[in-house]
Amino acid sequence: MPIKVLNVAEKPSVAKEVSRILSNGGARSRRGRSQYNPIWEFCYTINGQQCDMVFTSVAGHLMELEFAGQYKRWRGCSPLDLYTAPVVKDVPADKAPLKQNLQELARQCQWLVLWLDCDREGENISFEVINVCQAVNRNMRILRARFSALIPRELQRALQQLVAPNAADAAAVDARQEIDLRIGASFTRFQTLLLQDKFDWAGGGVEAERLILSYGPCQFPTLGIIVQRAWEIQSHIPEPFWYIAVSYRPDPAAAAAANEGQQQQGQPQRKPEQQLHCDFKWARDRLFDQGVATLLYEQCAEEPTATVMQVRGRATYKRAPVPLATLEMCKSASGILRISGERIMKLAEELYQGGWISYPRTETDAYDPGMDLRAIVSEHTGDGRWGAHAAAILAGSMWKPPRPGGHDDKAHPPIHPTRYSAGENDWSHDKRLLYEFVVRHFLASCSKDAVAFETTVTIDIAGEAFRTTGLMITERNWLDVFTWATWGGNAHLPHFVEGQTFLPSELALRQGATQPPPRLAERDLIAAMERYGIGTDATVAEHIQKQLERGYAEKDAALTFWPTNLGESLISSYRRMGLDNLWKPDLRGRIEQGISRIAAGLVTKDTILAQAINAFRTDFQLANTRTQLMLNEVARFFQRRGPGGAAPGGGGGGGGGPGGGGG
Repeated sequence: MPIKVLNVAEKPSVAKEVSRILSNGGARSRRGRSQYNPIWEFCYTINGQQCDMVFTSVAGHLMELEFAGQYKRWRGCSPLDLYTAPVVKDVPADKAPLKQNLQELARQCQWLVLWLDCDREGENISFEVINVCQAVNRNMRILRARFSALIPRELQRALQQLVAPNAADAAAVDARQEIDLRIGASFTRFQTLLLQDKFDWAGGGVEAERLILSYGPCQFPTLGIIVQRAWEIQSHIPEPFWYIAVSYRPDPAAAAAANEGQQQQGQPQRKPEQQLHCDFKWARDRLFDQGVATLLYEQCAEEPTATVMQVRGRATYKRAPVPLATLEMCKSASGILRISGERIMKLAEELYQGGWISYPRTETDAYDPGMDLRAIVSEHTGDGRWGAHAAAILAGSMWKPPRPGGHDDKAHPPIHPTRYSAGENDWSHDKRLLYEFVVRHFLASCSKDAVAFETTVTIDIAGEAFRTTGLMITERNWLDVFTWATWGGNAHLPHFVEGQTFLPSELALRQGATQPPPRLAERDLIAAMERYGIGTDATVAEHIQKQLERGYAEKDAALTFWPTNLGESLISSYRRMGLDNLWKPDLRGRIEQGISRIAAGLVTKDTILAQAINAFRTDFQLANTRTQLMLNEVARFFQRRGPGGAAPGGGGGGGGGPGGGGG
């Protein structure tokens, strides 16, 4: 006799696609209690057991963590009370239809199979679904489907290998949510209530109506990185320096003889029309003492003949990329495709839900040895852009096993294409580009390293050493398919032999000046967040986007960030107050490490909660005693107002979610 199985996905689109694949297009749909979450029904066999499958979905988190009772109200308590106030996790009113839908179906089913996204957040949502369903049916058998792509072989395997949900992963998310709620709400209320009616925000270019000065324990360290780079740029004082520039361009007859010499030595030859030239770099690099630099230059100018002291040639390699993980995708694609990290993740999610790429939130950058990579490559041999390269990989002339990157989250493989497409008609331009990026990166990771011949030449002029390097690529290999990659170097280096002498084409003393660091590009911001442990692969792009939405930073057409006066004033205030934990990444990095230890089962949720909350409560108490410093610092950026002004926003929370703050 068939058993009835309730299946729950994280999004309606995933429920629809999984049902279509498992039923071979035969699933029937009907409306349930939630008009946006249809119910799909079909028959399936799980390990020999006939099942009547009922498939529906939620829409992300089913529950919200919120303060209880009076603590929801901004003036219902002191912000300091929020560190110990009771919290409740429940289904909010706007998601009541989802709860009704699940409970109505749960009453009729014997099994519950959880198809939530296979990451920590998905595991937490799984337990929210379990709590709602078990409230009306305590006897349900609870099972977890683990999958990395919406393709038949993955989904069929997942159903035959159902496992238990991971309580440790769910507990890690519970800890993060409570930390972010308590800290975010307390500091959001603190800085909003202190500052909101005391400054002419509109006159300073800030949207002043119901202004909420949101604080998040991930958000502010991210903003801190942006502000700190701006300070480095603003504080830079150009310092002049001097250096000796040497260049050499042989006459055509010498170039022809050099090419012949290279042929005799077995080195790569250049085409006759290629003009040979090189610039030599001074071994001293540069001097900040003009007098000394001038003296050394004059010595060279008096005896300008250059003697070749050393010529060294060697084969060198540019390694193929490691398999693609989420943060590398965001860093690399944002720079190459000129798309924001937030949009990259949105498009990657769409490609995943359509079955075109694997799950896009993963830390893994090493393929399982048993994964059939050649089968994936074979799907791309017919493409007019990268098909020939894919065919060469299959033929063996281009194949090299991908080198592991050293990270494995034990949940998903690296991001890779799961189905070939030449670009669907309804895809946007950016979506096509991102799919192409994933495919080309995958093929590049399965390809041989690029090979070049590198020559380093050292010369002496009047006792001063100069060096130049030439690079001729002999085998492009993976560079041919990952067309955005470059391997720079002088491919037109003249031929030199040790003991040879020549007169430089140019010998000059030049002046330069030190430069400030560049404005912070998105890929560099993501790299810094990764280095400091701010956020996760699933949340980094979101934390960056919050800076823009809350008016704390701006992003220009070149995708570089700059703080607004509002963002800089808040970071500068906490610096002036001596509370570096509130805007530098160190404390948040330690909290993220603790959350990972919860997920690994090494420590309890309560232990990490206590450590994080105690650390921030201490800083909050100090901030409360230093409010005048914050007022004075913000006054450097905004005009003070007279008595009166707008009342604080009130309501149930701050700018970032329940209770205020957010990540």
